[in-house]
Amino acid sequence: MTADIEVVRNARARRLRLSVDPASGRVRLTLPPRASLRQAMRWVEEHGEWIARQRAVLPEERPFDPGARFPLEGEEVEIDWAPGRPRRIALEDGRLVCGGPAEGLSRRIETWLRRRALDVLSVETAEFAALAGVTVSRVAVADPKSRWGSCAATGVIRYSWRLILAPPHVRRATAAHEVAHRLEMNHSPAFHAHVRRLLGADPAGARAWLRRHGAGLHWIGRRSGAGAGVRGRSAGAVPGAG
Repeated sequence: MTADIEVVRNARARRLRLSVDPASGRVRLTLPPRASLRQAMRWVEEHGEWIARQRAVLPEERPFDPGARFPLEGEEVEIDWAPGRPRRIALEDGRLVCGGPAEGLSRRIETWLRRRALDVLSVETAEFAALAGVTVSRVAVADPKSRWGSCAATGVIRYSWRLILAPPHVRRATAAHEVAHRLEMNHSPAFHAHVRRLLGADPAGARAWLRRHGAGLHWIGRRSGAGAGVRGRSAGAVPGAG
């Protein structure tokens, strides 16, 4: 188990802390700068049952295999693969029609999803930016585990490509949130008022959806062993004696 643990020394930590990341399943051990790593690892071993319980309630992996189903823009789609078809991927009547060799299928599907996410989020970001009267220098997508979007002072907005797996109202609320940061680089009442104005609705429902279902999006397209070494936010945590 020790090989699957991320060890973090934190200058502000006063005691040991053990947590499990819901987006990756990775165990994180946080300890003070001068704490004994050997003693800390023994403490981790003592909490093996707690770790097992936390991992038992993590979302299930949903790899991109032929016949598998997963959400796309809030609707379930099925991977309809046949080896004799071209590699090109197309969405047709609730099916993701694809071909080519089985090897690399998961990667090709993820690439297609990333491109779709970038296209859709670019359009929606431009829509909200025009409404706000601001400029966005660039839109990009990646696969962060701790946030769904970010806005830099340079005007670059980055999103998690996995937003394309969420319902449209969740994706749009995230885009409105990031564009609003071009007006207020904070989370003040004025900022939240801008988000509501741009979205034309209360984003609370979208935030609640992500809190409840967001971790599960990170397990879509994953196979056992994927995500090892990924860093992210923590779910359940056990603090220990300092």
